[in-house]
Amino acid sequence: MNLGAVDAGILFAYLAVMVGLGIYANLRQQGVDDYFVAGRRMGAFTIACLWLAAWVGGASIVGSTARAYEQGVTGVWYVTALAIGCLLFGLFMSARVKDLGDRHGHLTYPDFIEQRFDGRTRVVATVTTVLAYVAYSAGQLVASAAILQVLLGWDYHAALLLAGGIVIVYTATGGYLAVTYTDWVQFLLLLLGVVFIGMPIAIQAAGHWADLRAALPASHFDPGAQGWGNVAALVVSIVLSFFVAMDSYSRSFAAKHRRAARNGTLLAVVFMLPLAVASVWLGLASAVLFPGVEQGNGILTHFILETFPVGLKGLVLVAVLAAVMSSADICILTASANYTRDIHQRFLQPGIRPRAMLRLSMLSSVGAGGLAMVLAWKMQDIIGVLQLGFTINAAALFLPTVLAIGTRRVGAFAAFWSICLSLTTVIGWRAAASAGAGGVFAIDPLWPGLAVSAVSLLVLQSVAIRRRAG
Repeated sequence: MNLGAVDAGILFAYLAVMVGLGIYANLRQQGVDDYFVAGRRMGAFTIACLWLAAWVGGASIVGSTARAYEQGVTGVWYVTALAIGCLLFGLFMSARVKDLGDRHGHLTYPDFIEQRFDGRTRVVATVTTVLAYVAYSAGQLVASAAILQVLLGWDYHAALLLAGGIVIVYTATGGYLAVTYTDWVQFLLLLLGVVFIGMPIAIQAAGHWADLRAALPASHFDPGAQGWGNVAALVVSIVLSFFVAMDSYSRSFAAKHRRAARNGTLLAVVFMLPLAVASVWLGLASAVLFPGVEQGNGILTHFILETFPVGLKGLVLVAVLAAVMSSADICILTASANYTRDIHQRFLQPGIRPRAMLRLSMLSSVGAGGLAMVLAWKMQDIIGVLQLGFTINAAALFLPTVLAIGTRRVGAFAAFWSICLSLTTVIGWRAAASAGAGGVFAIDPLWPGLAVSAVSLLVLQSVAIRRRAG
């Protein structure tokens, strides 16, 4: 199961191109607007590519294939939830977010939170977002390392250093323009490699649907095999996260007009569906052909190396690695923007000059990527790490954000404490469960987090109203 010279050449040429595009983007960018929102001039197709490259990444392809290999068609829920969340955000939020961003000059999600509430609410929203995006970045780097580990025969940590180093270099150097350039390439390679090349080879090697059903146990075709409670928590946390994920806002701000923001988001949904089917199908085919492989996260790479002809191996592995790296880059950039814009410029150095701000943005991208690598060094569960990020975002930020857009009745006092209490609940609940506490802590932390958010908003807003009346 070695990668030949031709395929290895394709793989390393791709990695070199990614770094080169980062340097090219660095030469073209004119300031912080270019670095964080690509100058607010992206069209609908580019916005769709950005959505797909960012969200349909390591978890969607590597993680979903691994889950389908281990548990069957229940692995489809991750990408299905992404499609639902993207659809709802496109229909109800993207154009409004674009209008607000242009009107107030927003670069980040916490910009919006402060404009609607106050500075301290911005701070706690920033902390929540940074925690979530470091977790997202770590999950993508775990997937990158899993691929390179199988390809190169290295140990996990050496592969992580290579993958993380490349992503950090081109993201820190080129910012959002680099992400845009690389995501065009990565999306096209992903669609070509996984859907138009991977699916036909999987069908040829393992058979059609009837053949898969005959070869695998019935449990592999149960959509609730991972437990319907887990499915519900996964789907709800992902869907709600679309409404509070900072890159959802950055992507809308980067559009050239509100129509591009909306249409690009909806176009992304169309492309997500075949990718969802393909990733699960490849997992099922791998279960038929290669039962008993221990490294579940590396099963897609194993399948490609064993079944694809020379030349196509390198191309498709580039497509899969592209999917992973394209998610990692935007997550790192998002965490960087949170620190640079929402903490340093807002509170530490308000008068920072544009060029110094740009240099600080690059350094903070390196820092965010480094933190993600530390987390990835310790954890190797792709979907588990990512779901933690989704849970933090959804539980703490969803209700205050939706109310901020839909009504003026909720004030800063209630929003601030709601986010604080919900975030504390999620982290504490997860820590207790990880420490082995049973009973009520077996419930996914999303649900108590959302409950605390709702109750605290209701009670604290009532308190604030009585104080004003008194």
